[in-house]
Amino acid sequence: MNFLEERIVKDGIVKHGNVLKVDSFLNHQMDIALMEEIGREFKRRFGNKTVTKVLTIEASGIAIAAFVAKEFGVPMVFAKKSKSINIDGEMYVAEVESFTHKNKNTVIVSKKFLHEGEHVLIIDDFLANGCALQGLISITESAGAIVEGCGIVIEKGFQYGGRAIRNMGYHVESLAIIDAMDAESGTITFRQQEQDA
Repeated sequence: MNFLEERIVKDGIVKHGNVLKVDSFLNHQMDIALMEEIGREFKRRFGNKTVTKVLTIEASGIAIAAFVAKEFGVPMVFAKKSKSINIDGEMYVAEVESFTHKNKNTVIVSKKFLHEGEHVLIIDDFLANGCALQGLISITESAGAIVEGCGIVIEKGFQYGGRAIRNMGYHVESLAIIDAMDAESGTITFRQQEQDA
């Protein structure tokens, strides 16, 4: 087990509906030492790539992406969730559906902060159905920027998002991939990854 899998087993809570609560250390209350370790691990996994910007989506991805950007020494930008349909021409726009919140959001990134030719590393906390990730990929490519990779903290490997994004040809690295969760017993089965071997 890697450092993140151990923490998920220790403090994560499996709920009905394929929900994993990690709000005690990742996406509500944050363990800063763990965040630093996550940042270092993404730097290790994507260190051979040219990265000029880190991109994420609000809100849970922001802190994680900030630690990753610090490791790469580059700026971080996050897509804002906008409830307005009146968005001016200064924005890149994508519609994303949240698995957790069961709603759709229009997300925006100002054209001032994402440029043609930039090398972008996309970071997010969870990957389930892949909608948020596809939205961030769409925004990056609309800007004429290059997606260097997608770093995910926790991937629900039993849902189709990770497979779909990889099948599109993108380099996806997930620190923990869950193959099964059982709310009754609270058990979590992780996929063995090369980095764990």
